[in-house]
Amino acid sequence: MRKQKKGRKLSRETDQRKALIKALISALFLHEKIKTTEAKAKEISGISEKFITKAKKGDILSRRLLARFFSPQLIKKLIDEIGPRYKERSGGYTRVIKLGPRKSDGARMAIIELVK
Repeated sequence: MRKQKKGRKLSRETDQRKALIKALISALFLHEKIKTTEAKAKEISGISEKFITKAKKGDILSRRLLARFFSPQLIKKLIDEIGPRYKERSGGYTRVIKLGPRKSDGARMAIIELVK
């Protein structure tokens, strides 16, 4: 039984999983819409919303926390563009749209995007 275990393993070891999640979230913030598998989309949805909440604050502590994960250009985009866009919104910054199965292996696909 799982007993309050959080997160998906995504068939990867810990360091590979962290790198994958970091890359997917960076791509999401950079392009504001990505196509990936449904499990990966659901996994990065909650994590990316926490980063957007930090970016909304925009103080030095938030910048330092974001600097541990993202490049300076991405931090600038997060704090200057994405954060102010959601100032009056209290959550629900991402949307996961389910698509059909992938042709090659039948994996369930989804689009994750930032809500306008």
